[in-house]
Amino acid sequence: MSQISERLLVQAHLAAKQPAPLNDAEKADYKARIATALKAHDAVLVAHYYTDPLLQELAEETGGCVSDSLEMARFGKNHPASTLVVAGVRFMGETAKILSPEKRVLMPTLDATCSLDIGCPIDEFSAFCDQHPDRTVVVYANTSAAVKARADWVVTSSCALPIVESLMDRGEKILWAPDKHLGGYIQSKTDADMLLWDGACIVHEEFKAKALIDLKAVYPDAAILVHPESPAAVVELADVVGSTSQLIKATQELPNSTFIVATDKGIFYKMQQAAPGRRLIDAPTAGDGATCRSCANCPWMAMNTLPRVLQSLEQGANEILVPEELIPAAVRPLERMLEFTSKL
Repeated sequence: MSQISERLLVQAHLAAKQPAPLNDAEKADYKARIATALKAHDAVLVAHYYTDPLLQELAEETGGCVSDSLEMARFGKNHPASTLVVAGVRFMGETAKILSPEKRVLMPTLDATCSLDIGCPIDEFSAFCDQHPDRTVVVYANTSAAVKARADWVVTSSCALPIVESLMDRGEKILWAPDKHLGGYIQSKTDADMLLWDGACIVHEEFKAKALIDLKAVYPDAAILVHPESPAAVVELADVVGSTSQLIKATQELPNSTFIVATDKGIFYKMQQAAPGRRLIDAPTAGDGATCRSCANCPWMAMNTLPRVLQSLEQGANEILVPEELIPAAVRPLERMLEFTSKL
């Protein structure tokens, strides 16, 4: 599929799926009903940093977890609840199911996907791997269960760099998928022999270097925080490049009072908790000739809503099912990642 036609498909899909807003009374009612339903169904809510702050708040209030995809995977695997409600995008629910096949995994909606996942279909990816059998296959967590099952390693943005360094030290050549920007960043830091799949995140790819330079001129004392899924020209302007959890940590550790943040603005909820009083500014997603498709807010993450969480719990709807024959192959690279990161 061409890049242009894929973008049109994404836009058409998202235009029909965005939720209606709730008033304050409705929000409070849904939160109370969900808290009751979680207890009734022996369930725990796990929410990604990019979801609605209301869902992040509810996860915290009910003993769940708000985190990046690596910590979501760990939490779901180790929590005693028999049902996991994963507020995020589909690959996160699949990862939870792969690691905890005995548990029921529900999602607010099964339509919440990821442009990286969409852009790395298993048939094309498997053929790509077959063309390069001498390479160790390393895939980003933002991929389907089938793609993970084809991989030797799964990584997240918080652990990709040390894992690739370890593989490079062993003399291994790497086939990397799907995010070309994250892969290029790691390659620039390690000089590893990496063959990159051509994929990108529709949120992070929109950040613009020229507009960011202009914004920095307005706020010269601000620190620029950038997720490595962003284009190289944006990454080069950063004071800190890192995963969502690493960027949150930076707001606590750096002396700056103002931060320009180049990642999904859902992260502001935890940043404001971690560093109250700091000023947080969206990195620009516009520029000459630019068309904003996400405006620093993943439209698929926005599909996770309070009404959909409640419906999923009450009806057992949107259950994540991974074919049993895929699980043994898919769990191996995930467990390698968890074992590696436990020693960091």
